[in-house]
Amino acid sequence: MKLLRYGPRGFEKPGILDAQGRIRDLSGVVPDIAGQVLADLAKLAAIDPATLPLVEGSPRLGACVGATGKFMCIGLNYADHAAESGMAVPEEPVLFMKATSAICGPNDPILIHRGSQKTDWEVELGVVIGKPAKYVSEAQALSHVAGYCVINDVSERAWQIERGGQWTKGKSGDNFGPTGPWLVTPDEIADPQDLAMWLTVNGKKVQNGSTRTMVFGVAKLVSYLSHFMTLHPGDIISTGTPPGVGLGMKPPWYLKPGDEVELGIAGLGQQKQICMADH
Repeated sequence: MKLLRYGPRGFEKPGILDAQGRIRDLSGVVPDIAGQVLADLAKLAAIDPATLPLVEGSPRLGACVGATGKFMCIGLNYADHAAESGMAVPEEPVLFMKATSAICGPNDPILIHRGSQKTDWEVELGVVIGKPAKYVSEAQALSHVAGYCVINDVSERAWQIERGGQWTKGKSGDNFGPTGPWLVTPDEIADPQDLAMWLTVNGKKVQNGSTRTMVFGVAKLVSYLSHFMTLHPGDIISTGTPPGVGLGMKPPWYLKPGDEVELGIAGLGQQKQICMADH
């Protein structure tokens, strides 16, 4: 299934794509793509989307999961990205968090925040938790995953690296977490460790990678995190980015108002964002 949320920000409704790629309304079946709905997706899988109301037009898409409690991120999880960042490949997953207020729709604008000089892009595979996970083994880990999505881990590098070493402050700006367009259930993803991913800026391809080159795979990350904190339905893990970010270019290349960013992951859909100044 490809689940989604559509409508004005803060008032999104749950939806599902039908066989023709059209949005069908799920609001008569579930209140949201969130919480306990994610723990029992069999209920939605049993529904024929063709029996649901068709959503006309092209509504705004919200983040594909609602009520996220934790937005966990993994740093330096691609060896070649660690190299371009001038950092060592980690021996254990590097954890940081994005504020959940950074979460936005896949095509909402990237905000260049007041005082920002180094706003950067990162295409990442997002993992959404379905069943609570605590002390789970790697062998069990994927059974706790509700689905996968595209995430742009937008980052302000000066705030991340030059302002006291606190990554979270450079990762948590409003609209720094475009998520979606869809939450794709695991039955549609044969292998989360074999997904092509890409990102362009103003039509120029800058990232062209694959989840094959992740240092720590999805199962390892879910298991690892579950030994430090309980993962709850709707929690997101953003699993790191391949090389090609602006920070690693010579000279570095950062986003400015008017720039256009497009990104996607095989089977998970695409995002498109226009950069604009945040006043």
